[in-house]
Amino acid sequence: MISMNQAGDRVLLEVKVVPSASRTEIVGEKDGKLRVRVAAAPEDGKANLELRTFFAKLLGCSKSAAELVRGEKSRIKTLAFPASAAERLQALIGISDTVPPLIHRIEKA
Repeated sequence: MISMNQAGDRVLLEVKVVPSASRTEIVGEKDGKLRVRVAAAPEDGKANLELRTFFAKLLGCSKSAAELVRGEKSRIKTLAFPASAAERLQALIGISDTVPPLIHRIEKA
């Protein structure tokens, strides 16, 4: 089961990233971490930026609010979000009954 942790005024989420995918999407859970395919290569921070942008769109917050706090060069990453995004994040990972499930894929325009 995927879990979130509260750290002060932020919510932390661990993700396992699969870079260079055909599209950016959440594909499930692996070892207690949210598994995310990212449509960017793991070079020059491109995959990290794509990951932050993806979650910012899903949660309705700014890219700067979706912060990478651990795992810059690893496939296992820890992201931090404002506490105000906690309820939407819970719905996203399926641990909330009060918010309808969110779309888990953002189509490129």
